[in-house]
Parts: sequence; structure tokens; C-alpha cells
Amino acid sequence: MNLISKIRKHHAVEHACLSIIHAKFPALKLAGYSDARGFWIVGNVETDKIIAAVDEAITRLQAGEKSLAVHPNCGTNFAASGLVAGSLAWLGTIGSGKSFRRHVDRWPLIITLVTFGLIAAQPLGPYLQRAYTTDANIGELKMKEIIITKRGTVTIHRFKLGR
Repeated sequence: MNLISKIRKHHAVEHACLSIIHAKFPALKLAGYSDARGFWIVGNVETDKIIAAVDEAITRLQAGEKSLAVHPNCGTNFAASGLVAGSLAWLGTIGSGKSFRRHVDRWPLIITLVTFGLIAAQPLGPYLQRAYTTDANIGELKMKEIIITKRGTVTIHRFKLGR
């Protein structure tokens, strides 16, 4: 399995884990990060609960629940929206010259373009997750190692995955 494929599969497990843990404990504030060796969950959650969520995530993805690989708070969603909205804002400034007054006159146009861009980009992030940043077909992937560290008051769970 190549590097990108590994990261995409680990990203899918990370998303599935976060979805499962948030469904059971909606008040938890957690963040995740995936890499070629597995993924990290940052936030104060009890180790047994997060391990159970990872086990369930792997089982459900292997059973074909591909929708778990797409998460509403993934950075891909924010990046896609930012790219579209930022590009449209830039487009709105073309031809306005250096005059501050002309920039201010364009403000309503820019707000309209950015709002349209944010609305139009909503399906883009989940599409990019499904097509490029996650891969729900995780095969025989399983949890190999868990490393728990604490940074101040924040707990970090490092999950290493493999076959």
C-alpha cells in the first residue's frame, strides 16, 4: 500500500472514530490528525471510550458503512470553502485599482460573492473527502498500538494501524 493510500485509509478510520464518539458523547471537544502510521485524537476523553470507538469504527467501515469516512468538521471542508470564497473575493477586487474608495464601493459585491461561494462550496468538501482525502475501503486494517501522552491538561491518543 502506498503512502497516500495509507493516509487516506487512516483518515477514514479517524473520521469514523470521531463520528462514533461524538454520537455517544456530544459535549466532547476532540480533534484528529492522520498520517502514514495511523492517527491522533487530541482532547480529554477516557482511553477506554476512545479505544471502543476506534474498534467500532474499524468494524463498521469493514462492514461497508462508507459514510462514516466523511466528517462535517474535517479540515477539507474548511479548506474547500475558504478556497472558493477567497477566490471569489479576489475576483471581486479585480479592476478596482488602488483607490480605497473603489474598494469600499465593491464591498457589497464582495460580500455577495463570498456568501454565494460559501453556499456553493458546501457539497465540495464532502465530495473531496470521499474522492481524495479519505478511503473507506480499509480492508483488514486493525489497531496495532496505542500511545497515550498528556500535554498540560490535554490528553493525546496516538493510534498506530496496520494489517
